[in-house]
Amino acid sequence: MSAHRTMRARLATAAALPLLLATTLAACGDDTTDERPAAVRTASNGDRFNDADVSFATEMIPHHADALVMVDMTQGRELSPEMTDLTEDIRAAQAPEIEQMADWLTAWGEDVPETSRDHVNSHDMGDMSDDTGGGTGMGMDPDDLAALEDASGIAFEQMWLQMMVEHHEGAIEMAQDEQADGLADDAVALADSIESSQTAEIDRMEELLDQ
Repeated sequence: MSAHRTMRARLATAAALPLLLATTLAACGDDTTDERPAAVRTASNGDRFNDADVSFATEMIPHHADALVMVDMTQGRELSPEMTDLTEDIRAAQAPEIEQMADWLTAWGEDVPETSRDHVNSHDMGDMSDDTGGGTGMGMDPDDLAALEDASGIAFEQMWLQMMVEHHEGAIEMAQDEQADGLADDAVALADSIESSQTAEIDRMEELLDQ
């Protein structure tokens, strides 16, 4: 190759480098677009929220309702005093939280989800499956709920506690997601409260299981 051709090749390569660098930087910049915070939305009352807040309330309402269905199943049974106190604590905490989250969704212009408790009483376990056949919002098989309904005495308490521990663990995961990604102050505060209170209730339930 002549010296003239070699020089032209070098000049062409040098000219191409800035374009290559710009393309590479642009590609790297695109990688960060999926990591941008969720868009801020503003409710009619001025509250600021995002999609994570909506998902938290929309998913936690039926999750709480499923817990209350299990609490309903304890009515009329002879339970240990510790078990009775636990079920009433769960009812006292989660029923108002459902109302609170429903109010948020209404203020945010979002639909309030239907729940298993809207349609099923505690003595009709056969209708607890969802439209997909995947069980309730707790992810439990309707057969498990039917078995729980048929159990009695210590067997009922042990089965109920095991199922509720698993249910609480799911709620804690949802609460942690909201704390990480949510924007609405009240929703994040509720998520923090749910994580704290339900962790303590898991400890109580595991103690009862060990008795």
